[in-house]
Amino acid sequence: MDVVELDRIAVQEASRAVESAPDGDDGVWERETPCAGWNLRRLVAHMTAQHHGFAAAARGEGGDPGYWREQEKAGKPAHAHRAAADAVLGAFAEPGVLEREFVLPELGGGFPGRTAIAFHFVDYVVHAWDVAATLGVRLHLTDEVLTAALAVARRVPTDPTVRGPGFAFAPALKVADGAGPLEDTLRLLGRDPQAWARTGW
Repeated sequence: MDVVELDRIAVQEASRAVESAPDGDDGVWERETPCAGWNLRRLVAHMTAQHHGFAAAARGEGGDPGYWREQEKAGKPAHAHRAAADAVLGAFAEPGVLEREFVLPELGGGFPGRTAIAFHFVDYVVHAWDVAATLGVRLHLTDEVLTAALAVARRVPTDPTVRGPGFAFAPALKVADGAGPLEDTLRLLGRDPQAWARTGW
């Protein structure tokens, strides 16, 4: 599969996980997530904003900070997320998108479309897991998708000066012997699935 198709699968699975949370149940939306300091509502607001930002970047408008701004509302976060997901998938499906330059302010500038979409893809594999772990639902991603995500995660710089609060990824954790591609990806991007499992997932 090419990166656009891989991304589509990850985004659709993340959307499915988000939509398993009832919009009107504030208790569910206030649950803590594997993203330290973020409840589910804040995480989904972030995911929604990232979709809008990447869609804008695909159109050559990624430098406008307004597209990346989070809008955490009490209304229907799953509905807002789905609309944003549809927007980014439509933008990535346009002809020639892989050859365009995407301006990604959080990552420090411009990137080829293929590379930018790979960043989006691995981010949504991880965020799909974040949401699934928070809600206690099973994640449905094939080994092919997870292996591709791991290949991208291995290329993310591990320099501690570009990891942690204020950056796109938390500091990398040691990969456990015998772990599968999803756990390896999560650890490389700063998640500890075993620690989260011990909290009740």
